[in-house]
Amino acid sequence: MSLRRFTDDLWSDIEPIFAEILEHPFLRGLTDGTLPRTAFRHFVEQDSLYLRDYARALALCGARAPEIESVQAFLGDAAGAIAAEQEMLAGFGAELGEEPLSQEVLPTTRAYTSYLLAAAYGGSYAEAVAAVLPCYWIYARVGEQLLAKSSPDPLYARWIAVYGDESFQEIVRRVVALTDELAEQVSAAERERMRERFTVASRYEWMFWNAAWIGERWPV
Repeated sequence: MSLRRFTDDLWSDIEPIFAEILEHPFLRGLTDGTLPRTAFRHFVEQDSLYLRDYARALALCGARAPEIESVQAFLGDAAGAIAAEQEMLAGFGAELGEEPLSQEVLPTTRAYTSYLLAAAYGGSYAEAVAAVLPCYWIYARVGEQLLAKSSPDPLYARWIAVYGDESFQEIVRRVVALTDELAEQVSAAERERMRERFTVASRYEWMFWNAAWIGERWPV
C-alpha cells in the first residue's frame, strides 16, 4: 500500500471547497451553454489581469528555488502565464465584442493576487509554492471534470479544452510532486503554514468564479 503524501492532505483539506466550485452556477453554465456572455467576459477580463501578477508570483518562486530545474520550470510557467494572458485577450476577447476588455482590477482579483505576492515575497519558498499550487491543481481537476461534458457553446468548449489538455496536466503533476518534496524538508510548523496558504488560495479560486457570476464591481 502506498504511503499517504502531503498533497493528499492538502486536497483533503479543500474537498468541500472543490465540491462548491464544481457546483457553482458559473461552471454549470459553461458546460450546459447557458452562461451569460457578460459573466464570461467578466471572467476573461479579470483572468487576463490576474495572470500578470500570477506570473510574477511564479517568477518569484523560480528566483527562490535552490535547484536549477525548478528555477527553469517556474520561469517557464511564468512566461506561459503571460503568453496565456496575451492569447486570451487576442482570442476570447475578439469573440466577446468590439469593445476593448476592461483593464480595471476588481476587488477579488486584487485580493487574490495580493495574497499570492505576499506569500511569494514574505513567506518561505515552500509556502510560496503551496500558495501558487491551487491555481494549477484546481484548474486541472476542473478541466478533467468538465472535459467529459464539454459545452454546446463552441467558445466555452475551447476554454474547457485548454485546462483538460494533457500537457497542462503534466505541468500540474510536476508542481504537486515538488510540493511533496518540499514538505519532507521543512518543519511541522512550516507544513501547517503551507496548508494554510493552500487552503486560502483555494478559497480565492471559488471567489474568482463567483465574482464573474455576480458581475462584481467596486462598491464605491
